[in-house]
Amino acid sequence: MGLLDRILGRTQDSKKEAAPSPSEIAAFFNEAAKDEEHFPSTIDPRILHVRWILEHLGDVNGKVVADAGSGKGRFAKLVKEANPQSTVVAIDIATAMLQHVPQGVEKAAGSLTALPLATESCHGVYATESLEHAVDIDLAIAEICRITAPGGRIAIIDKNKDHWGRFDTPSWEKWFGQKELESKLKRHCRKVESRPISYWEEETPDGLFLIWTAVK
Repeated sequence: MGLLDRILGRTQDSKKEAAPSPSEIAAFFNEAAKDEEHFPSTIDPRILHVRWILEHLGDVNGKVVADAGSGKGRFAKLVKEANPQSTVVAIDIATAMLQHVPQGVEKAAGSLTALPLATESCHGVYATESLEHAVDIDLAIAEICRITAPGGRIAIIDKNKDHWGRFDTPSWEKWFGQKELESKLKRHCRKVESRPISYWEEETPDGLFLIWTAVK
């Protein structure tokens, strides 16, 4: 039985029900925040996931950047360090995750389907392994694009649906095909690209992780 099932008191026979509500997802990640091994508060800045986010965002000093589904703010910390004059906002549905966000990074509680920022208020928005938890992916993409200003940059790193089953994940998680997510972003953005990525520069991507980049 998975963590969410235990939190909600579900039995094996009761799992075939509707996707969890935002409050149920929040409960899942509030509990998961205790697990530093699987939900760490730091990340090695040499990892390509970090480097590609920073490269795509460019110089965002003096501008606002949102980390959508930030967890404990491990990416937000590095974005802020690379752009000390920027305003980086860590957004997460779980308040227990936000308690770990480091000083210098702003915090805002909210879901990916109702981001708590004003329309066109951000120069950059990124989501790293968080969109898969949004349940309503179309709405989450629309929200990410809503808070991005014209000309602003968007980056999403997540898992390829062709590799579903490699990990023990909640049944409600959604992984995406490369062209599938490109299509969703193209509804809102004028330039969209994607490619497989690995963790380390010397490794050949095995197809598990993809990065989608867009300009609104």
